[in-house]
Amino acid sequence: MESVPTPPALPPEAALASLAWQIELGATEAIGDAPVNRFALSDMAAPPKGRAAAAPPAPTPSAPAPPAPAGTDPVAAAEAAAAAAPSLAALEAAMAAYPHCALRQGARSLVLADGHPGARVMIIGEAPGREEDLAGRPFVGRAGQLLDRMLAAIGLDRQATDPARAVYITNVLPWRPPQNRDPQPEEIAMMRPFVARHVALATPDFLILMGNISCEAGLGRRGVTRLRGQWAEAFGRPALPMFHPAYLLRNPAAKREAWADLLSLRARLTETPE
Repeated sequence: MESVPTPPALPPEAALASLAWQIELGATEAIGDAPVNRFALSDMAAPPKGRAAAAPPAPTPSAPAPPAPAGTDPVAAAEAAAAAAPSLAALEAAMAAYPHCALRQGARSLVLADGHPGARVMIIGEAPGREEDLAGRPFVGRAGQLLDRMLAAIGLDRQATDPARAVYITNVLPWRPPQNRDPQPEEIAMMRPFVARHVALATPDFLILMGNISCEAGLGRRGVTRLRGQWAEAFGRPALPMFHPAYLLRNPAAKREAWADLLSLRARLTETPE
């Protein structure tokens, strides 16, 4: 019988890239090629006679949201919880306690916002990705880096504290969807009251709706290719739909339209007094 040759080992760079790709897909455990006899492992792992076995580490306590009562309307519950929040900190606590969105079960972080509350410009994105879920802040990956460069081109900066130059950034969904899939309509509907309350508490002069998901939440419709560049009203504020930076990374030719939208925002900021 002819033996099967052993495949060559992956170069370190290829192995690291493969691992990163699997983590991006949501893998959380490494599984071996061969089955493991757990009973044999228990015998082998027994401590020598006369030596006490080390106590296993205590599990980290978690504080999951209480289960939702049967028959509860998730949107009505979100509206009540959001309306009762008198501050951004209270809003974050209300979202953390909200039990109806299953996305919270698979996410590491509740990603609320970044930047300066009270800034004239508030950007509403779609949902956290892997980097945002790990960091607990929106727009920190490649798309976020592009967004920072776009804002800098018109004199805005998320690190600024001057409301005239500052930016406040959030997402429609505070939890990362598995494998970065698009949010479902029911997920958008139950999070929309929290976004509306977020806007009311942050009091921006202008909103930027980045991507189809934020357009659906703010305007009730998708089609950012048709909507972009046209000022509308969302959550009681003037709102400008724009391409999401992740889309611009995939379609660099659309940066021309994005630049036109940035100029439109700058003109509004210049023409409208604080």
